[in-house]
Amino acid sequence: MNRTDRLYALVEELRAVSPRPRSARELAERFEVSVRTIERDVAALQEARVPIYAEFGRRGGYVLDRRMSLPPLNFTPEEAVAIAVALSHEELPFAEQARSALRKVMDAMPDGEGERARALAERVQLVRDDDRPADPIATVIDQAVLSGGVLRIGYADAKGVPTEREVEPGVFVGNRRGEWYLVGWCRLREAVRVFRLDRIAGAEATGERAPARPAATFASEAGLLRQPALS
Repeated sequence: MNRTDRLYALVEELRAVSPRPRSARELAERFEVSVRTIERDVAALQEARVPIYAEFGRRGGYVLDRRMSLPPLNFTPEEAVAIAVALSHEELPFAEQARSALRKVMDAMPDGEGERARALAERVQLVRDDDRPADPIATVIDQAVLSGGVLRIGYADAKGVPTEREVEPGVFVGNRRGEWYLVGWCRLREAVRVFRLDRIAGAEATGERAPARPAATFASEAGLLRQPALS
């Protein structure tokens, strides 16, 4: 077993028994190398930010923190492209984060499989310019939903009438047509309202934190998405 394979196997060995420790001597016997070699391997993994730490004492040893480490993804190229298709809609909420997640999936694949996935993606015309600027409106809305901050938006209703509103974000809802809506508490109407994302002309964070409202508060209005949005 070469060193690269041993480092990989060492991580998987520690993952399998976590949170129990494995001593350097046990690992040395398992991989048929010296204790000093195991110590160097663990030091190299720690330098690469693999979350391995030492527990001291008679029953101590090396432990892998499973909360900070994922097992190998082992996506096939076809599965990776299926993920790309699912994340390809530019109007998707958290689109910037979706592109970042997709890049991580591709980067985590072995070189040969990653190249096959990229070649397959080209065939379904999913090649994108990852350096294109993110939609600033979508970015502001995404952050508000995540942080629970109040938004100030410019919005045109179904008749095209523009208004400025302060909205406490609730939930995102999408339909099969690829349309996305923000359901939130509208301070202008003093009620829960549904806002179609492509009708939001501008959005900015007010810096105010929205009062806590359970998701059930917005559930009934989400049913309106089967009809024209009533805002």
